[in-house]
Formats: sequence, structure tokens, C-alpha cells
Amino acid sequence: MSQYSANPSPAGVRRQTELRRNLSSSVTDAIAYCVMVGVGETYLAAFALALGVSQTTAGLIATVPILGGATLQLVVPRLVKLIGSNRKAVVLFSTIQALSFVPLAIGAFVESMPVWALFITATVYWGSALACGPPWNTWMESLVPRRIRARYFAWRSRISQVAVFLGLIGAGLLLQYGRETEQVLNAFAILFSLAAAMRFISMAFLARQSEDQLDHSTTVLVSPLQLVKRMSRGADGQLIAYMLAVQVAIQISGPYFTPYMLGQLHFSYHQYLLLLAVSFVAKFLAFPMWGKVATSLGAQRLLWIGGVGILPMSALWMITPSVPFLVVVQLLSGVVWAAYDLGVFLLIFENIGAKERTSVLASYNFANAVAMVGGSLLGGVILKSMHESTGAYMTLFGLSAVVRVFTLLLLWKVTAERRHPVTMDLRPLAVRPQMGGIERPVFASLDDEEGNGDTGESDDGSSDAPARNGSMPSDSAQPLEHVGS
Repeated sequence: MSQYSANPSPAGVRRQTELRRNLSSSVTDAIAYCVMVGVGETYLAAFALALGVSQTTAGLIATVPILGGATLQLVVPRLVKLIGSNRKAVVLFSTIQALSFVPLAIGAFVESMPVWALFITATVYWGSALACGPPWNTWMESLVPRRIRARYFAWRSRISQVAVFLGLIGAGLLLQYGRETEQVLNAFAILFSLAAAMRFISMAFLARQSEDQLDHSTTVLVSPLQLVKRMSRGADGQLIAYMLAVQVAIQISGPYFTPYMLGQLHFSYHQYLLLLAVSFVAKFLAFPMWGKVATSLGAQRLLWIGGVGILPMSALWMITPSVPFLVVVQLLSGVVWAAYDLGVFLLIFENIGAKERTSVLASYNFANAVAMVGGSLLGGVILKSMHESTGAYMTLFGLSAVVRVFTLLLLWKVTAERRHPVTMDLRPLAVRPQMGGIERPVFASLDDEEGNGDTGESDDGSSDAPARNGSMPSDSAQPLEHVGS
């Protein structure tokens, strides 16, 4: 070890101290944020049902606001350039997201909230949630040295999953207690207040982290139209077409599992919580296994496993409403959805340059949201026209499975492939009954040669030459089993 590394300069010590503060603050931010995910938006459809809205409306509140939010976040890359700071943008959007819980808490407390107010509030929530993603990804790539990213984000991801799970469990137990004491809306008021507090804590620890001067040259703006034009050619276009078709298929039934369980079958919150938690836990426990499969067999074969695996998942709900049987269905669902999501993310984002990723993520969110709303509106029309009967739900579950089968015709044409084995960790956005959750990739966890803004400096301020010249240090070249772990 060189004398310089053994005796770091005062500037090196300051950088090392700052890095440690940044990393610990980011973990605390992740814990608070994920508790918010577990206790907040996850139970929004259940809250709508508790207010007395129709089952169709309760289902649509899980998808339509996402399109509104995805539309709002399209201006984020330009807004970040205007603000001149990824950090300030993330803190701003986090604050807005925290405030979005205030009208929900008030509505729960007074036991009344107009449907239009529910949709507007949820749209603000999703707009701020999705807006945080692109600048946060860019910021983290410059904040965390490349040589420790894989290990750090794998560790951070484990803690995040535990935080979501604990939030999910705590919220479900509180809601069941509220139902038993005939105070369920007061329980929702507590949950939304807690969610707001957790996001404010998250925001405070985001604000504690440092940021280098924003380099506009490291970001390339890619509009949704440009993305569609690019993806309409060759393997990328086939992959996007398949992904959007699958999204339409699953959303025919996906948003209506919560109304089916709580409004049609009248499950207790304990039973609802159990089915949510099983798919969520199964999904994230399966990611490391599927990561190994992607490394050995390739992301395209992994996508085939997931694409075929998800075909019967909605139809299995037509067999029996028995909770033990549905637990098994949810367990299988979480496993196969992990394969599908990982395959899609690897094939889409690994083949996109680092400078374009944050902008492409915004366009991806928008395209994905359009497909989600299209499928959910089709399902909503069918459900409403059949008077929200049990037969209507069976129709949705069966139709969704049939449409999924036809998506295999598009999957057959997908020939895209990842370039090399990478690590990829995922950031939870929401928990859903069938899919286990909605996640987005953490780009800073990708081990590639196009790191965005990484200076290559070691913790003590000394240079890390391999990172600076573009080659990966050996301690960060880890296989895909770290995905989502």
C-alpha cells in the first residue's frame, strides 16, 4: 500500500467522512421510504372501498393515477436542468409525495372524500414518485463509487425489502384491529399520517447527502416519441411491443384483485395481508435464483421462463376462493413474476447507454402507464357492465389469461440479448396482489463501463485508476444472484 493511501490527506479524510455520511443517510432514506410504500399507497384501493366507492372505481385508482403521474414526470429531465441539481429536484419531489398523504389522512379522519379528490391525490403521489426516479438514479451514480456499488446496493436492497414487508404487516394488522373495533377509517388516517411522516424523514436524509456540480453533458434527453421510433426497429421494437402487450393483458384483471378479495369475497384484512405478503416475499426471494439463471442461460431465456410462467396465474383464481389454495397461487405468482420483471429490465436497460438511462426511464414509465390504463379500462368496462358480480370477476381472470397466451406470438419474435452479465438491484414503488410489486431498476447498481459521473476516487481520496479509465475493479464484478437481494 502506498504511503499516500496509508496516510490520507486532510482532504481525503474529509471525502471519506462525507462518503460514509452519504451512504448511511441513503440507507436511512431507503428504510423510511420503504415503510411509506408498505403502509401507504399499497392500501389506497382498500381505503377507497372502505369509503364506499364502487369496486370498479377502487380498481381503477390503482392504475389511472399512474398514467397521470407518468405524464407529469416526462418534464422532469428538463426541470432538473432548470433547477441545476438532481439533489434539489429529488428533495422537492419527495416533499410533494409526503404532502400527498395529507388529504388522504384528512379524508380518512372525517370519513369522507370525493372520488375526484382520491384520483387527483393519487395522481400527485404517482407524479412525484415517478419524478424522483430519474434524477435519483443519476445522483446515486455520482455519489457511490463504482467499486463498491454492487455490494452497497445489494445490501441496501435487502434492508429496503425488510422495511416494505414490516410496513405491509404493521398496516394490515392495524386495519384488522380497526375493523374489529369499528374504527377502520381512523386506522387508515393513522396509516396515511405515518406514511407522510416516513416520507418526510426520507426527505430529510436525502437532503443530508452531498452532490457534485451537475454536469448537463452527462444527460441525454430521449422523448417518448424518440424512444418509440428507436424501439420500432429491430429487436428492441419487438421487446417493447411484447412488454406493452403483456402489460395490457395483466391489467385487464390486475387492478381488480383487491376489490375481489375485500369487496366480493369479504376477506378480512388479515387474509388480504397474507396474500399480499406471500407474493411480495416470494418475488424478492426468487430474484437471486433468477439472477443465476440469467447469468448462465441469458436474459432472453429468463424472459421466456417468466413469460410462460405468468400465463395461468390469473386463471388459477377461478378455481376456488380458498385462502390456503390462493396462498400457493400467490407464492407461484411471485416467483414467475420475478423472472419476467428481471428479464424485461435486463433486456431493456442494459442495452441503453448510461447517459440516456434516466431519460429513457421516464419514457418507459409513460409507455408502461399507457398500457396499464388501457388494460384496466377494458377490465373496468367489463366489470361494470356485468354489475360487479362474481361472474364478472371470473370473466376478467379468464380473459386476462387468454390474452397473455397470445402475447407469446410477440415473445417468439424477441431476439434482443444482454451484452454481458451484470448486477441489477430494484427499487420498490408499490405492492400489488398478483405481481408482488411494481419496481424500477437502480441504474447505479449496474456494473458497466459507462458509469455516469463517477470520479473513480477511493474513500480516502486516492485515485482508483481502474474505475477512472472505464474497466471494472474485480471486487465489483459480481454475478446476477445479487439482483434484488
